[in-house]
Amino acid sequence: MCATRALAWPCDQVDARIELVADVPADAASLDENLNRLARRFVGTLTQPRVLQLRRLIIANAEAFPELGTAWYTQGFERVLETLTATFARLSDQRLLRVDDPLPAAHHFAGLLLWIPVDKAMCTGSPQHTEADLDNWAAAGARAFPAAYR
Repeated sequence: MCATRALAWPCDQVDARIELVADVPADAASLDENLNRLARRFVGTLTQPRVLQLRRLIIANAEAFPELGTAWYTQGFERVLETLTATFARLSDQRLLRVDDPLPAAHHFAGLLLWIPVDKAMCTGSPQHTEADLDNWAAAGARAFPAAYR
């Protein structure tokens, strides 16, 4: 639940992604497909122009308004990481992934997906990606992650 009105819309989007992350089925036959679907939705959500604009604004003003930046991180990204952590621990317990420490695994998954499109958008001032770019980055991240954790 978001504490500030300014964060309500992005947090609603995060809540939808948290539900998606929590529902990754523990099925060996469809794990790769499910991770790819999760990756694409995750990338799509966090590269929406409105989310990127708000992220830039919060980062630019983090020193002046640290409580806003803290709320943005803890109520958004940190909640997603917590859910990814629990999901990867569950998938590891079911022997679908080999995850010694699920928190770094959650960071790795997010990093594989978001580094290119979000960093590029942060530096250039606007999204510089197409839907095909997002599909490709999500698919590449979703392929790389289980290669490291199987």
